[in-house]
Amino acid sequence: MEIIYLLIPVSLILVGLIVWVFLWAVRSGQFDDMEGPAHQILMDDDGPATGQGDKATDKAATAQRAKPE
Repeated sequence: MEIIYLLIPVSLILVGLIVWVFLWAVRSGQFDDMEGPAHQILMDDDGPATGQGDKATDKAATAQRAKPE
């Protein structure tokens, strides 16, 4: 029976920590786009493969990939 005096506060601290981590993840945007990365893996790059591409072309391709659909 005496162990309950230890287990209840420990469990409350653990629940509080779990709630804090969950709220931090929601506020920081961890759950915003759950399907985007999975679909992005399947998308092919339509441009030709160039060994060392033009920096402007590389920036445009990166900006195009970064746009959410």
